[in-house]
Amino acid sequence: MSDLKSKIDPEKLPRHVAIIMDGNGRWAKKKFLSRIKGHEKGINAVREVVEACRELEIEYLTLYAFSVENWRRPSSEVNALMRLLKNYLVKERDNLLKNGIRLRAIGDLERLPGDVRQTLFKVIDDTKDGDKMTLILALSYGARWEIVKAALRMANDLKDGKIREEEVTPEVFSSYLTTSPYPDPDLLIRTSGELRLSNFLLWQLAYTELYITPTLWPDYTKRDLLEAIRDYQKRERRFGMTSDQITGLHAES
Repeated sequence: MSDLKSKIDPEKLPRHVAIIMDGNGRWAKKKFLSRIKGHEKGINAVREVVEACRELEIEYLTLYAFSVENWRRPSSEVNALMRLLKNYLVKERDNLLKNGIRLRAIGDLERLPGDVRQTLFKVIDDTKDGDKMTLILALSYGARWEIVKAALRMANDLKDGKIREEEVTPEVFSSYLTTSPYPDPDLLIRTSGELRLSNFLLWQLAYTELYITPTLWPDYTKRDLLEAIRDYQKRERRFGMTSDQITGLHAES
């Protein structure tokens, strides 16, 4: 892995990486194990990726851990996922503190079980002074839910005269989203080969580079992350401009 890491340009790292962690169930099925075993194995991949991002000094990492749609799964699986989440938070708290990682969460957190929510908020508070990296867990999260909620809040502010219609811009709307404290992702990684966004950060991913890998999440390693970042660094991000314009901007800077 060191040979691949040496090829990473530290000056061109994505500031914010987001990951749709997919494939736990398929990984388990291939091995004739229960879906819960797949989720348990997926925790190891979470640790690897968090550690790798911290080593690379990536500022923000967002993990799509539990979607609003996941509440529709069998109650036995949902309950097991909540237990795994709580155990992860308890076990990883000290590592987060030691590595200067600040934990944050986005989503409809009120739907989480009380004990899980209490543990989550405690670890968030305990790690609030972490200044090396921000780890954001998307829990009970859905982009459409987030956009509707933001639209309602902005509509209320318009009604109350807190903002004027002519002041409404994409930037102002972004300030109503749960992700407003964080920059938009530069790189989105999706495991398991599925070619969809699954209701994840639909507003924020407007100009994000996408990287799809067939690797199932429990098999995902630091090397896989390095390969994704290496691929990202080969791309030219134009944000609607031409290549010549981008070259000119680089020359001016």
